[in-house]
Amino acid sequence: MQLHKIPYQDTGYFSGLIADYLDRKASLKPFYNRFPALAEFEAQCEEKQGSFPQEHREVLVRELQDQYRELKVSEETLLHIESLSDSKTFTVVTGHQLNLFTGPLYFHYKIATAIGLCRRLREAYPQYNFVPVYWMATEDHDFEEINHFNFTGKEFRWNRPSGGAVGRMDTDGLQAVLEAFSGELGQGKAADRLRELFTSAYLKDMDLASATRYLVNELFGPEGLVIIDADRPALKKLFIPHMRQDLLEHMAYDTVSRDAEALGKVDQNYPIQVNPREINLFYLTEGSRERIVKEGEQYGVLNTSISFSKEELLADLEEHPERYSPNVITRPLYQEVILPNLCYIGGGGELAYWLELHGYFKKSAIPFPILLLRNSALFISDKKVQKAGKLNLSIQELFQKQNTLINRKIRQISNIDIDFSPQRKHLKEQFEAMHELAAQTDPSFLGAVRAQEKKQLNGLDHLEKRLLKAQKRKLKDQVNRMVELQNDLFPGQGLQERNRNFAELYLELGDNWVPALLEGLNPLELVFTVFEYPR
Repeated sequence: MQLHKIPYQDTGYFSGLIADYLDRKASLKPFYNRFPALAEFEAQCEEKQGSFPQEHREVLVRELQDQYRELKVSEETLLHIESLSDSKTFTVVTGHQLNLFTGPLYFHYKIATAIGLCRRLREAYPQYNFVPVYWMATEDHDFEEINHFNFTGKEFRWNRPSGGAVGRMDTDGLQAVLEAFSGELGQGKAADRLRELFTSAYLKDMDLASATRYLVNELFGPEGLVIIDADRPALKKLFIPHMRQDLLEHMAYDTVSRDAEALGKVDQNYPIQVNPREINLFYLTEGSRERIVKEGEQYGVLNTSISFSKEELLADLEEHPERYSPNVITRPLYQEVILPNLCYIGGGGELAYWLELHGYFKKSAIPFPILLLRNSALFISDKKVQKAGKLNLSIQELFQKQNTLINRKIRQISNIDIDFSPQRKHLKEQFEAMHELAAQTDPSFLGAVRAQEKKQLNGLDHLEKRLLKAQKRKLKDQVNRMVELQNDLFPGQGLQERNRNFAELYLELGDNWVPALLEGLNPLELVFTVFEYPR
């Protein structure tokens, strides 16, 4: 498999904030701890080792052993879980929602990035142990974001009522999704394996958290991945001091608001990603996850009749920590409290909101993890690479916005010159002389000269666009082939990884799917990877 690598900044698909972070822009340094370079991890290990209690390790190991009790577990994963009791063992974490059948491709790229980084850290620092972890977003309640996946241009949707934490939902109704999906898979060993994975994960009377754990363990367990569901009383008990602080002192609200404002002042094009609330916790009950709010001297749960005094709330927190669910602000801190973690791996949007949290972590006296942009990739068959070559298109050109790409290529292949730049230059030179003449005679005439100049330049622009449009019609066949190729590789004019499901590529690559990712993706290289595979 041939690899092509493109700097993220050159793809046009990453924000200015992320490009600046990757470029180590000095003005962003106050918003993170250490940059994701191999040499930075030793200091991160020392800092985390000095602050992570042994008690937390023991609780974590017991919980993970319990969560894996019903699963067929690889020797590598078992060893990783056991090693977490050792003060020299650290985690590398990525997190994601419980998307149906893993959802879009980048679900896999996140996990592959975590596994790949651990491999490189083991080589660089053999005195430590490194464990890749997938954090399941079991307490998320946005069912509409996770209830579907795309396969060969078709959407497969799970239709059922939603409510509460998605990880606790049963998997009723997925037989119909399997039947529709199976009809599109065709025949063969890879297709049969995909049917088996879907059936074993979703049709065995498990909740969605258990189903996702089973599926991800089948795919990545042989690589030693550890999967965690943090919606557990014993784990949340470790977080009680921080939840009490959020309920009573609103520390997250103050610190995150200040950092978000400061980040916006660095560059007005950096959008605020998350807005903290005074209380950043939900209240979990069966079928419900609603925000906790303070109403006068009472604490209430939105859209319910549940109400507490301050004393009642704190007593309930101590007795039932499992009822309290972190939101997007407090979840990162929860993760770092219960895991001996060094690095968080996320997409551009995730890293953008993590950059707003540095002050919150500092105030909470919890080490801020290294932030690593997950690997991004595009899979393209060698036949499509050949097709692009016949159209005189490089792989990097395919990343351009479609209108820009088409206009540029039409100019290149046209047998007439569609660039009116020389005419514009000549026209401006002519009007420069008229500006001087007007200034010497009647300055009031200068406005009329400038208006005429603008009119004639606009006329040239209009003629150029008409000529370009005419050439597009003349070269319609080539335009259509370029559009068809780009639309196939960038569905909806977006990255392939945000639309397609791994099943499409698994049909092509079979059991080589995960090994191909781990071999081709280099987490610390910080480039977009294009996989050219034979077909």
